[in-house]
Amino acid sequence: MKNPLVLIVDDEPDIRELLEITLNRMSMDTLCATDVSSAKALLQQEQFDLCLTDMKLPDGNGLELVDLIQEMPESMPVAVITAHGNMDTAILAMKKGAFDFISKPVDLLILRQLVNSALKTTVPRVTGDRRTRHILLGDSPVMREIRGRINKLALSQAPIYISGESGAGKELVAKLIHRQSARNAHLFVAINCGAIPLELMESEFFGHKKGSFTGASSDKQGLFQAAEGGTLFLDEVADLPLSLQVKLLRALQEKKIRPVGDSREVPVDIRLLSATHQNLNDMVLAGTFRQDLYYRINVIDLHVPSLRERPEDLPELIEHILAKLIGASTLNKPTLSNTALVALQHYDFPGNVRELENIMERALALYEGDRIELKDLNLPMNTVMSNRMSDLSNNGVSTLFNPAESSLEDYLEKIEKTMLTRALEENRWNKTAAAKQLGLSFRSFRYRLKRLNLDDKD
Repeated sequence: MKNPLVLIVDDEPDIRELLEITLNRMSMDTLCATDVSSAKALLQQEQFDLCLTDMKLPDGNGLELVDLIQEMPESMPVAVITAHGNMDTAILAMKKGAFDFISKPVDLLILRQLVNSALKTTVPRVTGDRRTRHILLGDSPVMREIRGRINKLALSQAPIYISGESGAGKELVAKLIHRQSARNAHLFVAINCGAIPLELMESEFFGHKKGSFTGASSDKQGLFQAAEGGTLFLDEVADLPLSLQVKLLRALQEKKIRPVGDSREVPVDIRLLSATHQNLNDMVLAGTFRQDLYYRINVIDLHVPSLRERPEDLPELIEHILAKLIGASTLNKPTLSNTALVALQHYDFPGNVRELENIMERALALYEGDRIELKDLNLPMNTVMSNRMSDLSNNGVSTLFNPAESSLEDYLEKIEKTMLTRALEENRWNKTAAAKQLGLSFRSFRYRLKRLNLDDKD
């Protein structure tokens, strides 16, 4: 089997020699370049499996090579070597697509870990959408985009900040990034930062030595060590106190931790994912979250949309939730009435998917017969009829509801029919254009037309 071929780009002879010797001992072949121009020439002549490049070169910098490699038909992982403490350039390189970084003086253990992780990313994998569409449900454009990004982001070591409201599925997205990555043979360790007592946080994150404080009766491994080789997911990272933010920043920059009571630093190899429903940028401005840590964990931002941003995904989500709650048996599986579905699609869902699960679990306990009706959902209808209906009145559709004249179910159906018909008329009965105007997928739009007996229009 052919040895991996690594391109080393550095103008310092001692660094090149150190990298060559280390990689050769790992059964890898190497070619060296001393500047950007000679590196570009080698990239045209050979097919490399990995590139290690210094940032500061005689005729340019390593970012030029990062950009060039990203544009190549057969890209490869590229890691940058930075001066000690120069994190700005390392973060910029990862934003541009670099796999990871290593600081000078080069720690050989960290170098070997980086190289092994990088080479694993070259193994071909099935595209993210095909592997995740039955886990991260929804056929809306925003969900298709997220599934596509997951596969791409899994090829990097860059820290990812997953933003989104409570219950939107941030941890599920983090798990899928880990599962798609070369780290999937190791642990995915998730922790809710707001659930750890302040006095135990440092010990939980970095571990401690026996006798380091009252109650430390034995050595304890921290979360960083538990996630060795894998992924560490910090949920609600905004809840970290400033004292721990400083130590977390150092751990990420140095790739080393110091257990409480230990005099030695321990190298760690983890990929960091973090999330919160709070606005970290506002917290930085308020001085409650460190700006340098924010930049460090927010190398790549991945936003998980709220449920109200993708109402066309509700039928599939409801079907999945009902199947999960009822179990494998399909006997007596209820359906959702049209009016109940319309009401859910006009509901704001402050708790997102988690709230939808609670609503459907409650509905299963209340429904009678073979169908879940609007009354079984027990929704706060004042909320359903407020935010979502205001935009209808702005478009000339009356939203004044009179219980004496019609039921709420009939009223919601009438509004939906009016909006669909208007969209069709404004787009000369072009269904594709009308669906786009309403923010619906074409499949969801056709389903609604059929349900409301509008599909016979020409």
